[in-house]
Amino acid sequence: MVTVVQSLPFPRVSRVRHLGPNWYASVMGTAIVGSAGAALPAGSRVPVPVCAVVWALSAGCLLMLMGSRVRHWVRHRDQAVAHLLDPGMAPFYGCLAMALLAVGGGALTVGRVLIGTGAAVAVDSVLFVAGTAVGLASAVAVPYLMAVRHRVEPGQATPVWLLPLVAPMVSAALGPLLVPHLPAGQPRETLLLACFALFGVSLLATLLMLPLVFARLITRGPLPLALMPTLFLVLGPLGQSTTAVGNFADVAPGVVPAPYDQGFGLLAVLYGVPVMGFALLWLGLASAHVVRALREGMRFSMTWWAFTFPVGTCVTGAAALARHTGLAVYGWLAIGLYALLVAAWGAAAVGTVRGLVSGELPAEPRPVPAAPRSGTGRTRSDAVR
Repeated sequence: MVTVVQSLPFPRVSRVRHLGPNWYASVMGTAIVGSAGAALPAGSRVPVPVCAVVWALSAGCLLMLMGSRVRHWVRHRDQAVAHLLDPGMAPFYGCLAMALLAVGGGALTVGRVLIGTGAAVAVDSVLFVAGTAVGLASAVAVPYLMAVRHRVEPGQATPVWLLPLVAPMVSAALGPLLVPHLPAGQPRETLLLACFALFGVSLLATLLMLPLVFARLITRGPLPLALMPTLFLVLGPLGQSTTAVGNFADVAPGVVPAPYDQGFGLLAVLYGVPVMGFALLWLGLASAHVVRALREGMRFSMTWWAFTFPVGTCVTGAAALARHTGLAVYGWLAIGLYALLVAAWGAAAVGTVRGLVSGELPAEPRPVPAAPRSGTGRTRSDAVR
């Protein structure tokens, strides 16, 4: 028997007990809808006031969720510790970092129309520092726990393992937004190069982990149905890194000396084009697996939020390529991916609200029979509720 998490009704008094860090994915997925809508090529952008309302929704969700998570640690410390010791749940602590960063970046790109530029810079600065610190801590702590406490096996590898490693890439992509608001000279150059270092941290760590995920998929067969949406998580480091190099190129002139400023422009194209190509390949592969899973009866779970933020990063990545190559095809790609993002967000949001209203979410995990193929990966966590 293995444990795949499914939703169960439970008494209201225990709702917070089963609230894991995976719920931060809903904040990330909501924030990226606003930010990506404003990043689309000129003429097709979603109106900034509409994006700002979406950002405000994500900020409100972040505040409520953080309050609930504090309550969880205070009243259900045993469950919180169990989450850290669960290889299926611990990686979701990377979502906390990315939620902070996504809301912070959204404050500066679209939220400023609601709160003003000065307040937006202050909010983004605080959340960027906090999110980067949490992201770096997760990128070290989670792999450490996996090595010394979790005792994982190759057959257990899932794209969820990428989450703590992607968080520094989100910092790398959103940090350049703050560069123009720093004093000219070394402060701006320091932040830009620090973001470039974070880019390297996440990229190299992802290159170490991704082969494990792909090998498990090829040699052990499809993931369990509830985990199938997590295949979309692989798009996160691909789209976010393409976004990052594009943002580096946007702010580098006048910040770093020549010829390095032009080097960032070259990197935006020479790195972004092939990586976006691989992202589209993976999107096709992941979509095929999800279609198969739907035919086999895949039901809604919190893993459906994996359809949102990773796709959103590909939207901003394609928009960055449209800016730096001047090719209309990337603009159309960004628009098409954004339509997919909005549809995915709608499906995930409706399923989540329905589960909360009915009392099925957040739910206690229960064991279910193993998948037919003996090598199929499984999880013990409630990360897929």
